Amino acid sequence: MDGSHARAGALLATVGIALCVAGPVMVLRGRSGRKEIRTELAAQKITFPERGLPAELATHAGRRVETGPEAHAYAELIKGNLAHATGGRTYAEISTECNATGGEDEKLSELRQTAFMGQSLRASLMSAYQAWHLTTLVTGLGAALTGLGAALVATADALTFRSPNRS
Repeated sequence: MDGSHARAGALLATVGIALCVAGPVMVLRGRSGRKEIRTELAAQKITFPERGLPAELATHAGRRVETGPEAHAYAELIKGNLAHATGGRTYAEISTECNATGGEDEKLSELRQTAFMGQSLRASLMSAYQAWHLTTLVTGLGAALTGLGAALVATADALTFRSPNRS
């Protein structure tokens, strides 16, 4: 094996070992992140109503929100309830209306508070849903990096094994 093959083999082995170390760390971080999301969602004790859910959410009736997809489903429930309560208006639109009345309209002020709370809760649940997706990505990338690292180490070993000058 000439010097360039030896250097290439050493580089492949080094990168492979680094990936074999980094990959499992990513997998563990992804799994611990997902566990933390589950713990935080469970601590909120959010439960879907037993009855009155839209057809697309009926499978969630009576279930607790403990996963990212469940957080997304509950956020959609809030979205529907908010649209009904506000006539489809957002917090910003209601605030503009409220400000136009000089903030004197009590009913509009209460509606603005309802919109604010609902949109804030929905945003929190959507953040949990996005974090859930990130943990999936981190775990998947960690597994892929581990596999790639193992392949690079095997390739480096095969290059070294073929060397006629190997002792």
